[in-house]
Amino acid sequence: MTRRFALGALTLALAACSLAPTYERPAAPVVASWPAAANGVRQVADVRWRNFYTDPRLQALIQTALENNRDLRIAVARVAEARGLYGVQQADRLPNVNLNVARNAGATPASTSVTGQKFKTQRYDVNLGLLSFELDFWGRVANLSAAAKAQYLATEAAQTAFRLSLIADVANAYLNEIEMGERVRLAEETARTRAEIRELVARRRAVGLASELDWLQAEGAYQSAQGELAGLQRQHAASETLLDMLVGRPVVQIENLPAAQSLADQALRPDLIAGLPAEVLLQRPDVMAAEQRLIAANANIGAARAAFLPQITLTGTVGTASRTLAGLFDAGSGAWTFQPALAQPLFDAGRNSSNVDIAEARKVIAVADYEKTIQQAFREVADLLTDREKLGEQLAAQQANATAQQQRLKLVEARYRAGIANQLELLDAQRDAFAAEQGAVQMRRLVLANAAQLYKALAGGQE
Repeated sequence: MTRRFALGALTLALAACSLAPTYERPAAPVVASWPAAANGVRQVADVRWRNFYTDPRLQALIQTALENNRDLRIAVARVAEARGLYGVQQADRLPNVNLNVARNAGATPASTSVTGQKFKTQRYDVNLGLLSFELDFWGRVANLSAAAKAQYLATEAAQTAFRLSLIADVANAYLNEIEMGERVRLAEETARTRAEIRELVARRRAVGLASELDWLQAEGAYQSAQGELAGLQRQHAASETLLDMLVGRPVVQIENLPAAQSLADQALRPDLIAGLPAEVLLQRPDVMAAEQRLIAANANIGAARAAFLPQITLTGTVGTASRTLAGLFDAGSGAWTFQPALAQPLFDAGRNSSNVDIAEARKVIAVADYEKTIQQAFREVADLLTDREKLGEQLAAQQANATAQQQRLKLVEARYRAGIANQLELLDAQRDAFAAEQGAVQMRRLVLANAAQLYKALAGGQE
């Protein structure tokens, strides 16, 4: 009894042994604070995407994309696949028991019989079978299960990261589509104005008040505006196609879709608090996925090391057996088998050593990938914080410039119609006003896009 107790205690101690290295999260290879101001009024964790993107049309487009985007469907299916693989690996930690029912019958001819007489045999079996259950003394199966779980969690985090990216991509595509629509309308207005000027110069030329050179300048300005309009219309069509692809269906086919708001009416405000890098970056799903891949690589080292040690498996059955079907459950018909097996690698031409080397190399890769993911995340947030400040300054300057150029254009047009200013001054004023208005629209979109990207970079967007 003493020996049995000692053997049981040793078995439990060995079963608790794991050859995997103790996991320690690598230190974040970034500085402790952001290089730009990170002040704001709202924590990202407190803002859901429906509260951040307040445009009803954009909300409907994002919801449709979350339901119909094909890439997101693939990501969700991969999470289900990883969950299934983890379930399969987890099942190896428990015995698998099957119910077996069998009938064996045969006949031996007299020429091959030991007794020289023909005879028949028949046997019926009903039993519960234990299928090659491994006693996991060295944690091989446990480490494989831990690796599978980490891979599942990494896939789940990657799916979350893709979902955040999809929300931001739909928002950016929507803002870009609005921008191109507004720029097309500005180009159309410019083309109409230059057509009017061309007609005015043509009438003046007819009565000798304008030269052929004046008319050619007006004609060139008009054709230039038409070319600019065509280019913007092409870009507008491309932005609509991109939005259709991200949403997963043509936007025009979505029922009860609210009207689009202008860029000036968008309520996105880039006033999110970034917090400390160590707090923010570890909440990002792409960083979480990289860490789970590192955990899986760490566990795989333990599984590879366990291959050097004996592998003990148990196989057995317990049930009844009889030569007749009616006698299967009679007294004395009990039958059992028990087949423990021990396999100790002796020579494998370096296979197990190579597997350990592979597992350790993959952990080094996983560590580098984790650190690189943090560095990239830090750079993304830092750049967006810097852009947030400078884009605001650019927008204010661009809007002031657009206002000044519009006032200048009105004065030059009045002077031109009064015959005080020449046509070249008018064309210069028109070009400058058009460029300033186009630039202001672009800057509004860039400010809003920065807010959307910063919201994603700070791991916002959860429901």
